Order: sequence, then structure tokens, then C-alpha cells
Amino acid sequence: MKVLRCLTLLAGCATAALPASAQISLTPPATLAPPPAASKPAPLRPTPKQEPKVAAPAKAPAAAKPPAAVKKPATSPAAKPAEQAAAPGDPNLDLVYGAYQRGQYKTALELATRRAQENNDPKAMTMLGELYANAMGVKRDYAKAAEWYQRAAERGDREGMFALAMLRLSDRGKTGNREEGAKWLASSAKLGNPKAAYNLALLYLDGQTFPQDLKRAAELLRVAADAGNPEAQYALATFYKEGTGVEKNVDKAVRLLQAASLADNVDAEVEYAIALYNGTGTPKNEAAAVALLRKASKQNSPIAQNRLARVLIGRNDPADRLEGLKWHIVAKTAGKGDLFLDEALANATPEDRTKAQDAARKWLGSPK
Repeated sequence: MKVLRCLTLLAGCATAALPASAQISLTPPATLAPPPAASKPAPLRPTPKQEPKVAAPAKAPAAAKPPAAVKKPATSPAAKPAEQAAAPGDPNLDLVYGAYQRGQYKTALELATRRAQENNDPKAMTMLGELYANAMGVKRDYAKAAEWYQRAAERGDREGMFALAMLRLSDRGKTGNREEGAKWLASSAKLGNPKAAYNLALLYLDGQTFPQDLKRAAELLRVAADAGNPEAQYALATFYKEGTGVEKNVDKAVRLLQAASLADNVDAEVEYAIALYNGTGTPKNEAAAVALLRKASKQNSPIAQNRLARVLIGRNDPADRLEGLKWHIVAKTAGKGDLFLDEALANATPEDRTKAQDAARKWLGSPK
């Protein structure tokens, strides 16, 4: 059963050929998916707010998948040794996490090992799991990563619980155990971890690990959305638009889309732009809508490129029409075709077609 169908802020799907003056609508959203990158463990003493980045949603939500290996940040040549990173006695001193942030993984490994052994520190254990899972300062070893995550989780660290859950659910390094993974995901969510709440919601939507429960999924998405998770905000917005697991409420949907778009969620930017353009659930603001569509287009959203092309080609300004033709060509290259825009391109002057094609090739990085 598809929970998220063709979500438009107006009637009709984006596949229909509409005149340029018509209200713009949206294709089905991208699939709900969990974070693609392994979350950084929380600092060992001070714990600043850290929100996960999660992959763009689509047609139907999928069960949680593991984060991919964290990309190693470049080490600053001017970075001080971890032991000198802060003044002695500084209450915010966090040598392990400081070394990790600067890419000094061997130092982070040594310091975290010491703290785990001498202080039985669960956050140091989570850090060690992260280092082993992502081959940072040490050879990748999923078994050791799972062992350290397990020790951290058993001592109540919600980040350790989340990392262990994702490892078990993904079966990376043959460490899989979906039942155990789901248990730790629920425990982490219960302690207020928004990433865990979001991924647990996906399991309730998927209906394989747990019986499908749309109401429970909506509750979990709300927890993550209230904590500022933009992917949860976007997903919950689709629930409110459709009345899935909650009472249908377009105003709440648009507010959530606005919040997620402010956090640079591309899918939310597109849908919020459409709401602004049409004045659906929010005052009409065409200028702001076009600005958001441009932003999402530059982030390689074919839907945004297609919607922007329709808006710009419908204007009287030659420069706007030319830009619209460019975005149509770019979107079509990504598989987002449009018969109406094909006709507009065919009816353009040979000079404008050439300019639009050159501009599209330049954007795509293709040779002439």
C-alpha cells in the first residue's frame, strides 16, 4: 500500500500538460529515506544540538537504512594538538570530540580509549564505535564498532543506541539483527533522539519490522519534527496534506514545509514554493516562490527545474523565457519531460534554442 500518493497543493499531477498561466502543481514527492551519512556522536561533555541530515523523501517510505561512512574532514594544518585545544580548567573542554572534529582521528582514538577504560564513559564508547565503523584512525572493524556501540547503549547513551540500531538493521559487516536493531531504535527514540524517532517512524510506515501503524508513525514524526529535524518536518507535512495518520490540515502542512525549507530540505523548498506561488495555506508571494524554485533548481531538483521553467516561460521577459528553456532542457536530461515545454522550445527562435542549449550544457558540464 502506498502511503504517500501524488502530493499536490492543488488539484492535478505535474505530469499533465498545463498552460503557462495555470497554477503549478507537484509530482509525487521523493521517497522517505533515513540519513545517508553516519551521524557524528555527541560531544563527550558539552552536548550541543546536532540535527541529522537525511536523504530526500520519495513515493513510498522505506525502512531505515544505515548511514554510509562519514566523509573524513580535512585536517587543518594549523590545528593545535588535541591536548592543547582548550585552556586547562575550561568546563567546556572536550579533547576527544575536538580531535575528532579536526580530523585527528588517531588522537581521538587514543583519548576515547583511555576515557572508556578509565572512566567507563559511554560517550567515549560511542566515539570508538564511530571510529571503527568508519575506518577513522584505525582499520574498519564492524564487529568492534558494534561492541563499543553496545557498551555505550547499555550505559544509556542514546547516540550509541541509535548507531547500534542502524548497524543491526543494515547488517553491515554481517552484524545484522533487525529485532535487536528495532529495540535499540525504540530505546533511543524514547530518550528523545530525533534521528531515532524519524527512522522508527519509517519502520512503522514500512510495516515489515512492525505492523504498519500510520498513527504511531505520525506521532514519531512529530517528535522528530518538533526537535527540528527537517526530513521529519517534510514527511509530517505530507501526512497533514493527505490526512495520513492525522486529521487533514493544509495550514499545518504549509507551516511544516516552511520550517523544513528554511533548513534547506530541497523537497520542502519545492512544495513550499508551490504553496507560495498559488497562495495555498499561506499568502501568495510569487517573487519568494520563484526565488525558492531557483534555489532548489541549483540544488539539482528536476521537479524544481521543471516548475521554474513553466513559470519563467509564461512571462513576457525574453531573458526569463530563455532561462526557462534552459531549465527545461536540464530537467528533461534528468528524466523530467514536459510536452508543453517541449512545444515552447520548438517554437523558440533558432537563436534562442541555441542559447538555451548552450546554457544547459554549461550547467550540466557537458561539452558542445
